[in-house]
Amino acid sequence: MNLCSKCYREIRVCEEQAASAKAAMEKTLSFKSESIAADIKSVATAAEHVIALEKSSAAAAGSSSSEAKVVAVAEVAKAANRCLTCNKRVGLTGFKCKCGSTFCGSHRYPENHDCDYDFKEAGKNAIAKANPVIKADKVERF
Repeated sequence: MNLCSKCYREIRVCEEQAASAKAAMEKTLSFKSESIAADIKSVATAAEHVIALEKSSAAAAGSSSSEAKVVAVAEVAKAANRCLTCNKRVGLTGFKCKCGSTFCGSHRYPENHDCDYDFKEAGKNAIAKANPVIKADKVERF
C-alpha cells in the first residue's frame, strides 16, 4: 500500500476499532433478538393458557366472548414487562416469581405481592423426592 509505518499503524487501529464495533453491534442485536424471542414465546404460552382456561370456563358457562380473549391476551402481554402489583415498567430487571408473574425490585418477595404459590408444599415435595424411604427386609429369627 506504500505507507510509512506511522500511517500503516493508524489505518490498522481504525480497522480494528471498526471490527470491534461491528462485533459489539452484532452481539447486542443477537442478544436483543434472543430476549425478544423468549418474551414472545412466554407471552404465546401464557396466551394459550388463558385461552384454555376461558374455553373451560365457557364450557361451564355455556358461551364465550372473543372480546374477553383479546383482553386476556393483552393483559398477559402487558404483564411480561411490567410489575403485576404496581404496574411499573421493569424491562430486563424484572423478577420472575414461582407464581409465574413478573415483579419490580420492591415487590419481588412473595410476602410483598401476596403470592399464591405454596412454598411449604413445594419444599415438602422436594424433600420427599430427594429422600425416598428405604426399608430393609426383616431379619429372620433363629
